[in-house]
Amino acid sequence: MIYLASPYSHADQAVREARYHAACRATAAMLKTGLVVFSPIVHSHPLVAFDLPTGWDFWGRVDRAYLVRCDELVVLMLDGWQESAGVRAEIALARDLGKPVRFLGVDEATNSPTVAHVAAGSPG
Repeated sequence: MIYLASPYSHADQAVREARYHAACRATAAMLKTGLVVFSPIVHSHPLVAFDLPTGWDFWGRVDRAYLVRCDELVVLMLDGWQESAGVRAEIALARDLGKPVRFLGVDEATNSPTVAHVAAGSPG
């Protein structure tokens, strides 16, 4: 099972919404190829409407529980992924757990991505 990490938190609600839709597109494309994918953004964004916070301080506990159960981490390289506290924490946790960490470009994410499209190691 793949844990799809992507940046989310931002002061601008429009940015959060765009990041959510990008994560949905990537998750759907991966699911269509037969991959089993969990995206914490796809799962949690709708819940924010019920007075839940948007940051890693709240979601870290939940996301860690899912990441522990996944086989690998794939980082969707949306703008802001390198600065995201959540994505950095997810990468560190995956590496601490000995799980593979891969990086998926936004263009590849919507073109029937398979594990072959995902770069292992560190991007660029």
